[in-house]
Amino acid sequence: MFHLLRNLTIKNFHDGLVKKEFTALEMARAFFAHIKERDPHIGAYLRTLEERALKDAEAVDIKIAKGEEIHLLAGVPLAIKDNILIEGSPATAGSKILENYVSAYDATVISKLKETGAVFLGKTNLDEFAMGSSTENSAFHVTKNPHDPKRVPGGSSGGSASAVAAHLAVAGLGSDTGGSIRQPAAFCGVVGLKPTYGAVSRSGLIAMASSLDQIGPITKTVEDAAILFNAIKGKDPLDATSVNYNWADLTKPDYEKIKNLRVGVPEEYFIEGVEPEVISAVNDAIEKIKSLGVKFKKISLPHTKYALSCYYIIMPAEVSSNLARFDGIRYGRNTKRETQSVKLSDIYFKTRGAGFGTETKRRIILGTFVLSSGYYDAYYKKAQEVRAKISRDFDEAWKEVDVIIAPTTPTRPFLIGEKTADPLSMYLSDVFTIPANLAGLPAISIPAAKDVRLPVGFQLIGPRFGESEILGLGQYYERIA
Repeated sequence: MFHLLRNLTIKNFHDGLVKKEFTALEMARAFFAHIKERDPHIGAYLRTLEERALKDAEAVDIKIAKGEEIHLLAGVPLAIKDNILIEGSPATAGSKILENYVSAYDATVISKLKETGAVFLGKTNLDEFAMGSSTENSAFHVTKNPHDPKRVPGGSSGGSASAVAAHLAVAGLGSDTGGSIRQPAAFCGVVGLKPTYGAVSRSGLIAMASSLDQIGPITKTVEDAAILFNAIKGKDPLDATSVNYNWADLTKPDYEKIKNLRVGVPEEYFIEGVEPEVISAVNDAIEKIKSLGVKFKKISLPHTKYALSCYYIIMPAEVSSNLARFDGIRYGRNTKRETQSVKLSDIYFKTRGAGFGTETKRRIILGTFVLSSGYYDAYYKKAQEVRAKISRDFDEAWKEVDVIIAPTTPTRPFLIGEKTADPLSMYLSDVFTIPANLAGLPAISIPAAKDVRLPVGFQLIGPRFGESEILGLGQYYERIA
């Protein structure tokens, strides 16, 4: 059965289901058996939703038995990052402060997936409130990389990425604020798509940084990413930043059109300090794409070098604002007070002091500082000006090219504990993914080399609502790679 699980994509799961090679219920049970056997060694899941999942799978089988047409995602077992709400299920965001919180409603992406008949196997581990690049900052446990359990799976969507890579789900959902889908996808050797900002509703996503967060798919193939994105995209009245856009059929790219794309290679992403193995694997991917007749051009994105600094001012500022609600009154756990004091400040200090982890506290403090009256202009305002320059760099690039190719990460997966004492070193893991978030652009990480022990990913970045281009070129690459 494991051999079957490891070869399942969304597309061939659907084909097997409609051909009655297996039932949705049989596959759901097989996945839960595999999770029980393998996940104790990986820690991808925080909890499974077995009873609910088996009922949903059975409902799909009943539809098939009646001869009803089913969606491509019907019965497909998915892993959901634990900052995305599922009604009636705990949603901790990887934090002790929400360990007793149960969602009262579905995130919009979950509502859309329920309409397709998708099956949710469980909620996956993440860095607390999605703050981290290794899934070591979870308040509950550390998730391990399925390729090497001594190494991190990346973060903050490391739980979903490791679940897909270890065949503990066919696909999954994560969220990406500065690379939190693409970086773990690269580390785990799977595909991760960060859609254009606004292409997917954020309603029901526990907010980290509202102008940067975006929900997206983690899958085994680019085609699967297109299928899952198709199901969750679109305007939502519950999210004022979401938009309608008329994409072509993302699962059926026009390869003749793809051949004519101009691909940019930014010099700022191929710099000293990037592991030679990463550069070699990405260059190999470039050569494979060139063999298809696609034209490449060297370009410059001059403000890229400021992206990391800019991000670590804007993101903590939004974190400070968004996490203010977790105060022990509206949200968050009430700690046992040693005195009978009912002073509001005591509730705040004790709840937030006990409920938040080190990295979350670090970002709240930094964000509060840069928003303070004495420093707002010097830091936050200046960072927003730099963000606009980074966005303009991309605008200029789109006059010359249609897609940009670059490494997803500067390194391969690092050892667990290797960077925990050096936050800056950890932050550098996202140096190549952050610019797309600051500019609101779509970007996808694709495995660049499967013949090495540790995975390497390359990313394709497109203009706003350029999912057709990056998904099309990614599927073109998969045909030969």
